[in-house]
Amino acid sequence: MKQLLDKYLKIIDWYIIKKYLGTFIFTLFIVIGISVVFDISEHLDNFLSHHATVYDIAFKYYAGFIPFFMNLLSPLITFLAVIYFTAKMANQTEIVPILSGKASFNRFLRPYFVSATLIFLVSLFANVYLIPYTNELKVKFENTHGFNGDPTKNEVHLQLDTRTYVYVQSYDNTSKTAYQFVLEKFDGDKLREKIVANTATYDSLKRKWSLKNYSIRYVNGLREKLSMNLPQKDTTLELSPSDFEMHDNVYSAMSTSVLDKNIDKEKIRGAGNLKDMQYEKYKRFIYPLASYVLTMIGVSISSRRVRGGIGLPLGIGLFLCFAYIVVDKFALVFAIKSGLPPLIAAALPNFLFGVLGCYLLYKAPK
Repeated sequence: MKQLLDKYLKIIDWYIIKKYLGTFIFTLFIVIGISVVFDISEHLDNFLSHHATVYDIAFKYYAGFIPFFMNLLSPLITFLAVIYFTAKMANQTEIVPILSGKASFNRFLRPYFVSATLIFLVSLFANVYLIPYTNELKVKFENTHGFNGDPTKNEVHLQLDTRTYVYVQSYDNTSKTAYQFVLEKFDGDKLREKIVANTATYDSLKRKWSLKNYSIRYVNGLREKLSMNLPQKDTTLELSPSDFEMHDNVYSAMSTSVLDKNIDKEKIRGAGNLKDMQYEKYKRFIYPLASYVLTMIGVSISSRRVRGGIGLPLGIGLFLCFAYIVVDKFALVFAIKSGLPPLIAAALPNFLFGVLGCYLLYKAPK
């Protein structure tokens, strides 16, 4: 391994890799530290009003908050780190001797892409395996400490399969109870069975729903049978409390295997959450590729020495950072509102900025 590295990576390569990763790690920890301070000040009331312990705050909420934001910000920190140290090298005329020798510009890019590959691999592992687990800790803490407002959901409509529908007037996440519960089963477009209950409470031990004060109606053509004021009934449904607890952050807290199962379930149900789940799945694998795209753009715009030092490249870099964030945030909106396939929507930011990176790389000084 050492011989292989020595063959492809020379002293100058290791110099650039150390600059790249050193700047990246230092900047990332500074930004995360600032983010934690601002987050504490923003959510201090939630911590105090819900009597959160220091252990829960540190090892549940921030154990999820820090990995999530480190992964979220890593491509942008990569971009700024590349621009900063590359522009500094160009300003100190360190790049000119490299390109004036036998090294081509593509050869000059090798240590950058080696470093980007390391960041890509860590980010991919985090997206697929680590972040869903830590997000689950964070989401549970948020949902039980008032971060997402009132836990009661009103007017919930769900399709369990092609012939079964559920309507709930309101649902309380705390007690796992649905009020004014209605279950309808159809044969084609004909109603065959309808159950109406005042309450339906989920029993996590039995994994069943307990219907109280319910009535049941069977329909067979013109013949109907109605039973009213029945006291209690336990029933098993392809329905769980998590189906009601769809906060904006819930998909990010699902492991990839659980996300796949929910995607299959939503395909059967035909509900409106399918695109959100598919987008979350595709983004876990595509988002880490930003390390390559933004590294390519960063080197292209900062490898030339300009008057004023590193200020101009950093300014351009900040502008492109904001542009990337805007495109990334609107990608899901494009998928839901405009009918854009989730896979294309997830790949859109990297594709657009990849094209820009190739153009800037073509125009970069050789």
